[in-house]
Amino acid sequence: MNNVPSFSARYSEARAKFRAAAEAVKADMECLVSPMLGPDGETLSTDVAWIGRHDAECVLTLISGVHGVEGYCGSGAQIDWLRSSDATRMPEGTAALLVHAANPYGFAWTRRVTEENVDLNRNWVDFTARLPENPDYETLHEALIPPAWTAESRAASAQAFGSYIGAYGLPRFQAVVTSGQFTHPGGLFYGGQAPTWARCTLTAILTGRLSAARRVAVIDYHTGLGAWGIAEEIVSERRDTPAFVQATRWLGAGVTSSVDGGSVSANLFGDAMAAIPRLLPQAEVTAVTLEFGVRTLAETFEALRADAWLHQYGDPASDLGQRIRAKMLAAFYNQSTVWKGMVLGQSRSAIRRVLAGLHQPL
Repeated sequence: MNNVPSFSARYSEARAKFRAAAEAVKADMECLVSPMLGPDGETLSTDVAWIGRHDAECVLTLISGVHGVEGYCGSGAQIDWLRSSDATRMPEGTAALLVHAANPYGFAWTRRVTEENVDLNRNWVDFTARLPENPDYETLHEALIPPAWTAESRAASAQAFGSYIGAYGLPRFQAVVTSGQFTHPGGLFYGGQAPTWARCTLTAILTGRLSAARRVAVIDYHTGLGAWGIAEEIVSERRDTPAFVQATRWLGAGVTSSVDGGSVSANLFGDAMAAIPRLLPQAEVTAVTLEFGVRTLAETFEALRADAWLHQYGDPASDLGQRIRAKMLAAFYNQSTVWKGMVLGQSRSAIRRVLAGLHQPL
């Protein structure tokens, strides 16, 4: 039995709960169907809910599932807010846009990536220009995803990682591995060679729904980094930018920057939160990532490596495949009542602070 009803055990359950909660508050609904199917042959979609006037100048935007499996957390937070009284008593002149399962394939299949094996938060680059280069990733790729997933191969990988960290330090290792790469389609944190269906869909939602907005606040829900159950509030801008300063005015001094250091996240190529302001040039955009910790960094790293290996070399339907899938879920979604309660409490607090900030004088 689900011990916190806003959360779900599978994508289809989360989608049904989200749609029901949105319909209960008379939201305007839209369903954008993915070209892919789920593990049981079910339809996959990104679902959109709009609450309030369509010409509202201030819009709160809540996004879940950019990193597929991380959608369990964001979906639960969205559904909790829709079921609360806050969703029906927003400040005058404010609307809310909720995007559920931005990457429905990853959500349904318990993966972070899209159907193209693309990390959606590395896909927001200009593909008509020279793509970002990450030469050190080239030296680590085979150790990251060896052809065989055995105790011996993993020990050899650990030795290679240790040598690199010993020479260059852990922060550089994290940056090289996680910032994004565009040369290995089966590799980790792959940015792709073209905009994915998920990127194109999210772009259409944001540019279509927010064209009249003059002030936009975005909260994007993620898991996998940081202390257990604690939400780090991350802005993908330098600390000296107006967007970062605005976020600290609204949310407080605990806001971190993934660009200037000090965040659990490395600076990323093709980050959606950095791209969204460019999609909405008519609006002042304050975009914040809520990153909730689940497991240790080592456990999360191992789960990601195993998942990438499985879909490049292994059999996802095998017993080993099912064990790897279970580890992926455990790395990005905690089943305890305490963790879920921490997510909801911090989410509601962030939403209330952001809604108040939307109406502060410019």
